[in-house]
Amino acid sequence: MSEAVRIITERVRNRVRQDGVDLAADHALAEQYVHAEVQRYSERALGGSLPMIADEHQAAREVVASLTGFGALQPFLDDPGIEEIWINAPSRVFIARDGVSELTTMVLAEREVRDLVERMLQASGRRVDLSSPFVDASLPDGSRLHVVIPDITQKHWAVNIRKFTRRIRDLNQLVGLGSLTQQASEFLRMCVLAGQNILVSGATQTGKTTMLNALLSATRLNERIVTVEEIFELDLTARDVVAMQCRQPSLEGTGEITLRRLIKESLRMRPDRLVVGEVREAESLDLLIALNSGLPGMCSIHANSARDALAKLCTLPLLAGRNIDSSFVLPTVAGCIDIVVHCEIDRHGRRRVTEIIAPSGQLAGAMIEASPLFLVHKGSLELTGGYPTKLAKFRAAGLDPAVVLRRGAA
Repeated sequence: MSEAVRIITERVRNRVRQDGVDLAADHALAEQYVHAEVQRYSERALGGSLPMIADEHQAAREVVASLTGFGALQPFLDDPGIEEIWINAPSRVFIARDGVSELTTMVLAEREVRDLVERMLQASGRRVDLSSPFVDASLPDGSRLHVVIPDITQKHWAVNIRKFTRRIRDLNQLVGLGSLTQQASEFLRMCVLAGQNILVSGATQTGKTTMLNALLSATRLNERIVTVEEIFELDLTARDVVAMQCRQPSLEGTGEITLRRLIKESLRMRPDRLVVGEVREAESLDLLIALNSGLPGMCSIHANSARDALAKLCTLPLLAGRNIDSSFVLPTVAGCIDIVVHCEIDRHGRRRVTEIIAPSGQLAGAMIEASPLFLVHKGSLELTGGYPTKLAKFRAAGLDPAVVLRRGAA
């Protein structure tokens, strides 16, 4: 932040305190205050008492962003081509475009980083301090904020902002981007309509949440969907949606709401479909119990492959307690999960589906049998000739997956 912008910003803040107004709630009023102060500053600068401003309009934009937006980061947040922003240190600010990271020339002050984080957390009601050195929160536009502070980090505050984007809303858009073939898209749409339980797997930033959003766009109009997440990320266009997120404990250590609690509460809300943004720990047990009751559902999970995702889902429920063992979990996962969609990102930032497999419901020792339906071959997602063996839900919905799979094979 230049010295001129810093001086003008401080003077506007003093006027705001004196007048008792809220510029964050009135952008036009903010511009009015800033314009007046920029004019006063320029008049004094002409007298030689203050440094001159090279571009008054740019200075005014920076001051408004500092007062009503997120300061120096606001241009990155406004740029639709930027999908993520992260700060490793005040002089190490990175952005990602189309999955590829780059170091910016931006240099912030240590205090500026802290002020930005405090402003971002203001609307969420969440906090970050020595007693709670991690925080996840949603920004007003739906972007996801994650912050870690010392002494968990070595020296500086680590800040990640994963921007919310509405660009991809359905499976057809994924086909247009080359992330999915038309045949795979039609098959997945049929799976959603049939109430198949779908597990979306992949590493970080491979597009798992985007895939969940696209799949849910294929649901029927009259479906009631309940979503539970650690922090709001899903953005559904469905007519009947209830979205819930976790809550951190208070300063007294009370009031925490976990994913396990949310999944249990969701079952009392008459859902036609349950969606868990991501399973990481013991909440996977509650999800399996819900799916085992006949409720259609979807979730995402971090994994290296579709089969690894099944193996991981067989392990996570064991974290729920000593009374849970694999003799219950293995057959439950085999019987509940109908389809696994695996997503990857390459070194050029291209995101795509690389596997779609269908568990048979049977076990081969400690492994779940699964048929690959689509696999990447020579750089493109192709049919394998395999078919799903669990057909009861398809038949109940009056659908036949073979129609799509045979047509694609032809």
